[in-house]
Amino acid sequence: MFIKQLYTGCLSEAAYFIESNGEAAVVDPLRDIDVYLQLAAERKAVIKYIFETHFHADFVSGHLDLAQATGATIVYGPQTETSLPVYIAKDGERFSLGELSVEILHTPGHTLESTCYLLKDEEGKDHCVFTGDTLFVGDVGRPDLAQKGEDLTIEDLAGMLYESLHAKLMPLSNDVIVYPAHGPGSACGKALGPNTVSTIGEEKQTNYAMKAATKSEFIKAVTDGLSAPPQYFPINAQINKEGYDSIAEVLQKGLQPLTVNDVKEWMKKDALVLDTRTEMQFSQGFIPEAIFIGLDGRFAEWAGSLLPFDKELVLVCEPGKEKEAVTRLARVGFSKMAGYLDGGMEAWKAAGEAPDMIINVEADELAMDLPFDENLVVVDVRRPAEFADGHVKDAVNLPLNEMGDAAKLAQLEENQNIYIHCAGGYRSVIASSLLKRQGIHNLRNVVGGWSKIKEQEKIPVEKEKSVLN
Repeated sequence: MFIKQLYTGCLSEAAYFIESNGEAAVVDPLRDIDVYLQLAAERKAVIKYIFETHFHADFVSGHLDLAQATGATIVYGPQTETSLPVYIAKDGERFSLGELSVEILHTPGHTLESTCYLLKDEEGKDHCVFTGDTLFVGDVGRPDLAQKGEDLTIEDLAGMLYESLHAKLMPLSNDVIVYPAHGPGSACGKALGPNTVSTIGEEKQTNYAMKAATKSEFIKAVTDGLSAPPQYFPINAQINKEGYDSIAEVLQKGLQPLTVNDVKEWMKKDALVLDTRTEMQFSQGFIPEAIFIGLDGRFAEWAGSLLPFDKELVLVCEPGKEKEAVTRLARVGFSKMAGYLDGGMEAWKAAGEAPDMIINVEADELAMDLPFDENLVVVDVRRPAEFADGHVKDAVNLPLNEMGDAAKLAQLEENQNIYIHCAGGYRSVIASSLLKRQGIHNLRNVVGGWSKIKEQEKIPVEKEKSVLN
């Protein structure tokens, strides 16, 4: 028996490769499938099944491309509705895999079709369970992702999730290993724990949702304080349900080298320029109106949350990083990519084109300016919970995930002296690029963000105040 967790940190996503006696299965594959094909070749195995725990909302699955490449059967659980060529399994149905077997555990709640896969070892003993978004380490899946046409409330799905946990997962032996689809940082739950593997026994003891004494307590626990899901979630779920272009086609389009004149022509056609370099590189010079989302952060999630899916993207990357950028965008459903600026930002400068810049300042400069500038406005783009835990007195909280909506930016004016920050600097540069695109140029980015601001004794801070939106 061979099991390998394939964890992608920027999406907090875990796929799994299982193999026994030359037969293999993949659970919840990402859209770029080469790693699964390579593992199958190394194990001298044939991929027989692709087990999908549900229609993922936070990434585009590789199920179709992997099935096309291997001939494997795509398996979904009960209540799955799709026109794609998949096998819809029955609750309790078993699939053989070499000397192992996989049992279907239908666990609706996160979505109606949500299903866990219980792997039994060579002796028929329960070994591990692939829980998808039903059960995480320290958390459970969010119950507010009812799909189009489903007349279900968040309370309805939370109630189903309670029943699923108690009927299907809690009766399993304490030593059964839990392999979830996500780890810390994922928006698919409220507060996922720091680990990506657990056991049923550990979750019974430590998971707040598993410890709820009653169904009503469980519903309250999993729904209270649940933030809105990212805007791209329903788009990705629909793509997974209805199908998509192969990643080979997306890569072919996205990896077209473009000249400076090509880029300018695409911009005239309303294409967006997406700059994926580091925040420091971007700040020092970028194509006017470009949007910054750096590859060194949670790139794909922020792209999905802030960028439209119906506009062509032109990429500006560090040379050699173009394929990584296109692949990571494809993982969350982007397919309209015109290509990348050949030679990167250096080509733009060499052509004599003027760059824009972002003024970076240290926290001590904010401390000096704050008492004497009545037009100074501190804009904090952290999440409301971060803001409430401590912020500059009288600061405006404008969470980055809401800044894709131009109306949210209307509260800021060009005559204000805007000092913008996040926790460490990544999100505030994204926010600065969005504000500049809206014509707000009188801004300064505080390097180091809140981590440096809170060290300044001269900057008044407050805590646990109402959050301004």
